[in-house]
Order: sequence, then C-alpha cells, then structure tokens
Amino acid sequence: MFQINDKVAWIGKIDWELRRFHGDEYSTHRGSSYNSYLIQDQKTVLIDTVWTPFAKEYITNLKKTTDLKRIDYIIVNHSEVDHSGALPELMRLIPETPIICTENGAKLLKAHYHEDWKMIAVKTGDTLDLGENKLYFVEARMLHWPDSMMTYLTGEGILFSNDAFGQHFASEHMYNDKVDPSELYQEALKYYANILTPFSALVTKKIEELLSLKIPVSMICPSHGVIWREDPLQIVNQYIKWAKGYKENQVTILYDTMWNATRTMAESIAAGIKEKDNNVTIKIFNCSHTDKNDIITEIFKSRMVVMGSSTINRGILSALAAILEMTKGLGFKKKKAAVFGSYGWSGESTKIIAETLSASGFEVVNEGLKLLWTPDEEGIGKCKTFGNELADTINAQLP
Repeated sequence: MFQINDKVAWIGKIDWELRRFHGDEYSTHRGSSYNSYLIQDQKTVLIDTVWTPFAKEYITNLKKTTDLKRIDYIIVNHSEVDHSGALPELMRLIPETPIICTENGAKLLKAHYHEDWKMIAVKTGDTLDLGENKLYFVEARMLHWPDSMMTYLTGEGILFSNDAFGQHFASEHMYNDKVDPSELYQEALKYYANILTPFSALVTKKIEELLSLKIPVSMICPSHGVIWREDPLQIVNQYIKWAKGYKENQVTILYDTMWNATRTMAESIAAGIKEKDNNVTIKIFNCSHTDKNDIITEIFKSRMVVMGSSTINRGILSALAAILEMTKGLGFKKKKAAVFGSYGWSGESTKIIAETLSASGFEVVNEGLKLLWTPDEEGIGKCKTFGNELADTINAQLP
C-alpha cells in the first residue's frame, strides 16, 4: 500500500514474475501490476481488486488499511479476472456491500462468479456522492470489453481509467515521472498495439467525449502499470496519435524459413530498400525466433510490412501463419504490404500471404516475389530490385 494523496491509496499488487498474460497471448517482459485503489472520504470506496492468485494476500493488506466493514461501495470498472479476481474472497467477508458497475458489468460478473451479489448498474453521467467529493462514471464500451468504464473523482481530479492508458510494467516507483520514460512508452505502445488497436475508432470517440467535459485531470490511474502524475494528459495525446492510423518511417520485414533461403531473400530485400532510401528504418524478424507481441508492436509502427515464407504442404510456415492470424483480428489501418518467399515445387506461399494481408486491410503493393530453392546471385539481384521498388513506393506516400 502507498498513499497517493490524503484521500486515495494504492492497494494493488506488483507482479514482478509475470511473463505471459491472457493465457499465452501477451508477453510481459517487464512484469505488470494489478492496480486497486481505496478512496477514504466520508464514504469509503474500493475501486477494483487484483488477479485471483493474489486474492488472499490482497485482502490481508486491505485489512491493514481499513476495516472491511467500513467499505461502503466496491467499484468494478471491468469484470475481467485480473481486475475482479479477489472479489469472491472479499465478498465472503462483506457480502452485503454493493458493487457498482455498468449493466454489462453486472451480467459479466454473474457469468464469471455465479453469485447473487448486490449490484448497482450505472451509465455515463451517473454520480456517487462521497461527502467532500463525488465519483462520476463514464462508460467505455469495448475499451476493451463491453463492460468497461472509467471513474472520475471530482475535487481530486483523478481519472481511474481502467485498462485505457495502462501498461504491463512493474515498478516500485509507480509514477510516470519516476521511471525510465523510454521503457514506459515502449510498454504503453505495445499495450495499445496488441490490445486496443481493433477499437481505435472508439478510442478517438471516447477521448473526444472526455475532453469535451473540460474536467481537470491531476492524475490518471490505470489498472495496470504506473500512474500518470506528471503531465498526465501526455498519454491521452499519444492515444489520439496512435488511434489515427499511426505509422513511423519504418519498414518491417517478417519471415519464416526452413533452410535459410527465405532468410537470404529477406536480407537482400532489406539491402535493396536501403540502396534507395538510407533514411527509412528497416527491421527484420524471423517469426519463429521472435516474440509475437513484439512483432505486432513493430507492425503497428510501420508504414509497410513485407512478409515472406517458404511454401510447405501447399501452405505457409506456422510462425508466420500465426502472425497473419493476429493481424487479421487487430485490423491495422493505412498500411502497405508486400510479400515474398522461396519454394521447391508448388510455390503457393506468396499468394496465401498476399490474400490474407489484403483481407486484413493492408494495401498489397506487389503481387510478390518468389524464388526457386536457394537464391543465387541472379536471385539476390532480383530481391534487391524488389527492395528498390518498395523503397520507391514508400517514398511516394511520404508527405
């Protein structure tokens, strides 16, 4: 526990050992935190809890902070178990305490835990009087679940933003001005790219709605990672940029290979791009050797993605196939793509990749380069020419 100010305390859990999240779907190289907050005004309010494995530890620490029977309300901004996992243990001790959530939140809590807790459904604009301050509720549907909402504490100017503006980032400092900003922004960008990208239009709409309220924001307290205390709206401004077809001057080349023929093609294409444009950032990743969420983050940053695979069993190699499946669900916008691959006899890989990228919203600018077996000098020359042409395409779209 640490005191944020005289009214609000953080009582969450820093998970230093976490390395995979959402099952095995999200990598957390820097750990994470499950942020829970206790407001002690004339009314005492608990905002969210922690993930299920830490429930007993959490309640032990909560008891040291306040008498559980003094908690007047529990706010559930989001029902996912990393936020609500300690609720069953807590509600066994204070079963009559009302839970405030959205209407969808009530349905999802019932579906998760099959308990008949007392729940009060709120919507945007509803308030709760705490005495000196009020809580103002803002629904945030599909950011990133149907039940999500944010809670704003008037007087103190604190926005409890739930998953929005968070990061999987463990730090004992817990404030943005106390941690390495490059690490913080890397994790915030990765979080957005992998979790919120499909909902970018809703992100823009919700931020515009929040800004229209013209409320003072002294802090943004998300459900994961550090609290935005210094210039808290900086992360809001970043979200506005990220939500609008974000791209840097970067080309990301992704490949999977069996005997390094496709790797040779990837490196030769990169050399061809560099021959024509020495300013563009080029990053090359073997999908079978690189963390998939880090790859998605690089795709998010790129103007163009170039994907290649050997052909195997009239298909493509599994690691690249997995990345293609992820890109389909994330729905990237305003990005160009090209494809390549090596083959032995049938050579379907380039067509499969191109069709999947096109169906996923990428503008495929080239039908694809495929080479038989291991590239010789002539083949390497074709790869470099292919890279030259891609560089011209990239430069043509620059302002």
